[in-house]
Amino acid sequence: MPGADELVDEVLAAVRGTDVRLAERQRDRLVVGAGVQNGAAAVEAALARRLARVVGRLATRGWQPVDLTRLAGRRLGARAAALVVDVLATHRRTLPDAVPTWWDAQLADLDAHVWWADDDRQLGAWAHRQGLDRVTALREVVDVLALVEGLPPIAVLRPPPGTAGATADRGRRSPTGASRMLDRVRALLAKAESTTFPAEAEALTGKAQELIARHSIDQALLSTDAEPGDRPGGVRLGTDPPYAGAKALLVQEVAAANRCEAVWSDDLGFTTVLGWPADLEAVELLYTSLLVQATTAMLRGRGERRSGGRRTRGWDESFLNAFALRIGERLRSATESVDRETAAAAGPERLLPVLAARSEAVRERLDTLFPGVTRHRLSVRDAEGWSSGTAAADRASLAPGRAHRPPPRLDRRG
Repeated sequence: MPGADELVDEVLAAVRGTDVRLAERQRDRLVVGAGVQNGAAAVEAALARRLARVVGRLATRGWQPVDLTRLAGRRLGARAAALVVDVLATHRRTLPDAVPTWWDAQLADLDAHVWWADDDRQLGAWAHRQGLDRVTALREVVDVLALVEGLPPIAVLRPPPGTAGATADRGRRSPTGASRMLDRVRALLAKAESTTFPAEAEALTGKAQELIARHSIDQALLSTDAEPGDRPGGVRLGTDPPYAGAKALLVQEVAAANRCEAVWSDDLGFTTVLGWPADLEAVELLYTSLLVQATTAMLRGRGERRSGGRRTRGWDESFLNAFALRIGERLRSATESVDRETAAAAGPERLLPVLAARSEAVRERLDTLFPGVTRHRLSVRDAEGWSSGTAAADRASLAPGRAHRPPPRLDRRG
């Protein structure tokens, strides 16, 4: 008599295959627990154990809690993402003491906690919470399991739980003053998102970038006090469809303005940003806010179209690409202005070598983690959309008279 684990193996093999009828028959066998002692209960327990085991293994292959949850939601929907969050909560209880603070912070942001009474009935509790019948629930669990088991290794940006590096990372805290600065930046960006005046939004965003640039330089000048093992880290930002390429371009522009490098993994729906901690926090904040601002500007731009033509994907995408490019110019201009002021006050012989060394460290990290990066040129699919996007970002020009740049090249994982 086959056990529950063997039955799960057979179902997954069929689901990954090309024979749709065989996959459906195997799913039906799983529902009734065909030939398995204790049938349905044994099958659910086996599925829950296997999910927890696979998620635990993915932690050492570069996958962080937010990565898994985002991908599950993108490919399978909100219920699948909720299941992954529950599995992460189960996995957390099996981890040793060396759990880095960032891992628990991600779990807290996801609200990952054990809310069910019995682990053997975890899947049943999840199904009840989601309002699913047993047949539908098991189908979705199998889909989640097939997804996570098929995920490839990705770059390990931070030492995963249970490693020596995780122990060292556990005690690290944000630089002094970073929280106050980030609070001010958040307040400025919140105003930029809420205003109906494009000029005001641009001015507020520019001010936020100036604050970020000054803080980044302060941290760079203090870098001589850094721990010997310090090196650039990384974050992953979602760049899902629609207009994934335009979102990736926006990430790249924001990253470049903040001394970071960005690589787009379009197949997995995210862009990896590499840089120093303060700069990475800034990129996350700016990207999130600017994506809202860009979308708002695009919707407003549609209404301003003189032609009255119907909306096209090419117009939207060209608009967002142009917006991202022009915003990037503005952000870099703000950063360069702060660099010049600081260099004049502190002396270029003190500041410039430090910034150069930190930039070189980021590039070395990029070459180590992504040796196969290729560059792809983005094309302009709609000239009117490109012009409208540039105009939207130029309404409060910080540097009037700049010529339009051609479509940029986008770093992409090969």
